[in-house]
Amino acid sequence: MKKIAITTIFILILATSLVKNSTKEIEDKIFALNENIRPLKSKLGDELLEYNYLSSPDKLIQYQNQYFEKDLIKINIEKIKKLTEKNNHIKISDFIEKTNNEWQKK
Repeated sequence: MKKIAITTIFILILATSLVKNSTKEIEDKIFALNENIRPLKSKLGDELLEYNYLSSPDKLIQYQNQYFEKDLIKINIEKIKKLTEKNNHIKISDFIEKTNNEWQKK
């Protein structure tokens, strides 16, 4: 009877040890993955902020009215020009380059 009790206790201790080791390995993997995810979450937050707030014309107009009153004006992007310097010469071109089809439509 004593041998069965000692054998059972030994098997339970061995099983507990194996479970603890496997749990520790899983926790280490989870920690490493969470550490890798942390900077990605921060970058995602920044990208969502830019996409949702900074790049939305409606949101910009709302912020203009709320914070800047009449300091900002709405402008057609096709009227914006791009300045480039090459060999001490300044070249003025459209900010948005149009294809031949787009020029024909207008």
